Amino acid sequence: MATFLYKLGRLSFRRRHLVALIWVALLTLAGVGAAGAPAAGNGSFSIPGTEAQKAFDLLEQRFPGTSADGATARVVFKAPSGEKMTDPGNRATVEDTVKELSDGSEVVRVTDPYQAKAVSKDGTIAYAQVSYKVSGMELDDAAKDALKDSAQDAREAGLTVEIGGDALQAVPHTGSSEIIGIAVAAVVLVITFGSLVAAGLPLLTALIGVGIGVSAITGLASALDLGTTTSTLAMMIGLAVGIDYALFIVSRYRAELAEGREREEAAGRAVGTAGSAVVFAGLTVVIALVGLSVVNIPMLTKMGIAAAGTVAIAVLIALTMIPALLGYAGRKVRPMGEKGKLPGRTSKTPGRPNLGTRWASFVVRRPLAVLLLGVIGLGAAAVPAASLELGLPDDGSQPVSTTQRRAYDLLSEGFGPGFNGPLLVVVDAKDSADPKAVFAETGDAIKGLKDVVTVTPAQPNKAGDTATITVIPGSKPSSVTTENLVHGIRDAGADIKADTDADVLVTGSTAMNIDVSQKLNDALVPYLILVVGLAFLLLIVVFRSILVPLKAALGFLLSVMAALGAVVAVFQWGWLADLMGVEQTGPVMSMMPIFMVGVVFGLAMDYEVFLVTRMREAYVHGEKPAQAVVTGFRHGARVVSAAAVIMMAVFAGFIGSSESMVKMIGFGLAIAVFFDAFVVRMAVVPAVLALLGRKAWWLPKWLDRALPNVDVEGEGLRAASGDDDGDRNLVRV
Repeated sequence: MATFLYKLGRLSFRRRHLVALIWVALLTLAGVGAAGAPAAGNGSFSIPGTEAQKAFDLLEQRFPGTSADGATARVVFKAPSGEKMTDPGNRATVEDTVKELSDGSEVVRVTDPYQAKAVSKDGTIAYAQVSYKVSGMELDDAAKDALKDSAQDAREAGLTVEIGGDALQAVPHTGSSEIIGIAVAAVVLVITFGSLVAAGLPLLTALIGVGIGVSAITGLASALDLGTTTSTLAMMIGLAVGIDYALFIVSRYRAELAEGREREEAAGRAVGTAGSAVVFAGLTVVIALVGLSVVNIPMLTKMGIAAAGTVAIAVLIALTMIPALLGYAGRKVRPMGEKGKLPGRTSKTPGRPNLGTRWASFVVRRPLAVLLLGVIGLGAAAVPAASLELGLPDDGSQPVSTTQRRAYDLLSEGFGPGFNGPLLVVVDAKDSADPKAVFAETGDAIKGLKDVVTVTPAQPNKAGDTATITVIPGSKPSSVTTENLVHGIRDAGADIKADTDADVLVTGSTAMNIDVSQKLNDALVPYLILVVGLAFLLLIVVFRSILVPLKAALGFLLSVMAALGAVVAVFQWGWLADLMGVEQTGPVMSMMPIFMVGVVFGLAMDYEVFLVTRMREAYVHGEKPAQAVVTGFRHGARVVSAAAVIMMAVFAGFIGSSESMVKMIGFGLAIAVFFDAFVVRMAVVPAVLALLGRKAWWLPKWLDRALPNVDVEGEGLRAASGDDDGDRNLVRV
C-alpha cells in the first residue's frame, strides 16, 4: 500500500492543476445540486420490528386519510385570574380562534375544546388540537405564522395562550460557537506549523471535503428522506477528521523535507507513510459509522452512512489534494524544526528533548503508576454512567423560555402530567367473531390497570374491524411508572389475543420512545461485537500484533464510559449545565450511547493508528521496546495533541446548537476525544506498552504468514531507495 500511495502522492504533486480542478468541479457540481434540490424535511422516523411501529402502520392501512404522520399543534388557553374558560367572553374568544385556525389550507381538522370536553375540571385551562396534512418540518412559513397570529389574537383578548406539539418545529441552528470552534482549530494549526500557509492547507481541504459531503447530502435529502440532523452530524465529523488527516500528512511532509528530500519526493513519502495511517484510520471510522445499520433504525442508519461518506471524502482529499496544494505552496511550507532539523533528531549540537520525549521517558520509567492513575481517573469519571436514564426528547425537555414548554406545563397543570404523553391503543379485531365485544373487553381491561386516569371509548373505523382507544396515564411520559403501564397494557393484550384472536397494540410517542430505548439497548452488544471485531482484525493487519489491538479496544471502552459519565453529569444531573447552555436537564437521548460508541471508537482508533505506527516503525528498525515508545512520542505526540485539540474544538462548537441531540453529541464527542487522546493514548497506551515490552509486538508465525503485508511503515519505500543501509537492523515481528 505504501508504494501505491507514494506514487499517488507524487502524481498529485506533479499534476496538481488537474487534481485541484477535479475537486473544485466536484464541489461546484455538489453545490449546484444542493441549490436546486427540494428542502430537506425532518426525515421519517420509523422503527421496524417494534410494536409501536406495527400499530402505526396498521393505522395508516385501516384509517386512511387521517394523516397520522402529519404535524399537530395544541393551542392551550388559560383564563385570567378569577375567571374560567367557560365564561361567555373567554368562550367566544376561543371559538373565534378555532374558526381562525380552521382556515389554513394545510389544516386537516381543529377540535373545539367545548365540544371535545377539553376543558380542565376547575375550568381554568382548555386546549384546541390542530392536525395538519404534512409534518412539522414540511409546514410552510405561512401556516406557522397563521398559528402564531391566532394565538396572539387570543392573548390580546386577555387569555394566556401557548402552543405545543411539533407544528412549530424548526431547522436546528448551531450558532456562532461552530465558527469559534473552527477559529480555535486555525490557531492550533498556526502554533503547530508556525506558518499561515501550512496551517491553512488542512482547513481549506477540510472545508472543501465537508462542502462536497454536506452538499451531496442536501441534494439527496428529499429523495432519500434524510433529516436535517444528518447533514449537521456529517459536517461535525467531516470537519474534525478532515482537518486531522490533512494535518498528519502535512506534518510528515515537513519532516521529510527536514531529511533533505526534494519537495515532490517528500510529498510522495508523506502520502506513502502518513497516508497509509490515514487510510486505516479512516477505515475504522467508516466501519464504526456504517456499522450503525445493525441497529435497524433507518434514521440512525442514514446518519451513519452519510457521515461515513463524508469521512471517505476526507481521506481521498488528504491523499490527493493535500500533495497538490503542497505543490502550489512551494517553499512557503518550510521543513520541520529550525534550520531544517527535526526536533529530537541527533545532531552535532543536540537540543533539549521536546515535551513528548520528556513525557514518554517519564511514563516508561513509571509505567505502573501512570497506568493506575489513568484507569482510576477514567473510572471515577465513568461513575455517573451507572445512573444513565434513556429517553427521546419531547416538549417537556424544551427550555422553559419556549412556548412549547409552557404549553406542556399548562397541560400538566390542568389535566395531569400524563396528559402530555397519551397512549394510543389499536385493537385489530378483524379475525374476531365479535369485534365490538373485543373493543369493550379491551377498554375494561385497561381501566383495571394501575396509573390509568382516563380511557376513552373505542373509536372504530368504517369497516368496524379496528378501533383506537386513548389512554391517559397518571404519570409524566418519561417516568418508569408510565413505562410499566405500557408493558401492563401489552400483557393484557396478550391475554385478549389468546381468547379472541384480536391484536392489541400500543403506540404513540411515549410507547415509541420506550420501544426505541429497548431496541437500542438490545442492539448495543451485537454492535460492539461487530464493530470492535472488524476493527480488531484490521488493527492486527496494521500493527501485526495481538496485544496492541486488544489494548486499543480496552482503552476505548474506558474512554467511552468516562464520556458517557460526563454526559450524564451535565445533561441529566445538571452539573455545569449553565456553562454548557443546557436549559433543561432530563434523560439522555436513547441513541446517544450507541452513537457515541460508534463514532468515538472510530476516532479513538485514529489516534491509536497515528501514534502507535510511529512506535512500531521505530521498533522494527531495531530500537528496544521502551525506546520505541519514546521515539513514537518524539515524532508524533505534538501532532496528535494538536489533532485532538482541533477535534475537540470542532465538536465543542456544536454545543451551541439549538437541537438538543446535536448539542449533546457535540459535548459527548468533545469530552470523549479529550479522555481518549490525552488520558488513554498519551498515558495508558505507553504505560501498557512499556510493561509488555517485546510481548506487545508478538504475533504467531502462522498468522504472520497468513496476513497481508500492508506496509504501513513504508518499508518498501526505504528498501527501494536504499535508505538506512537496507535496514540491516530490521526486527521481524
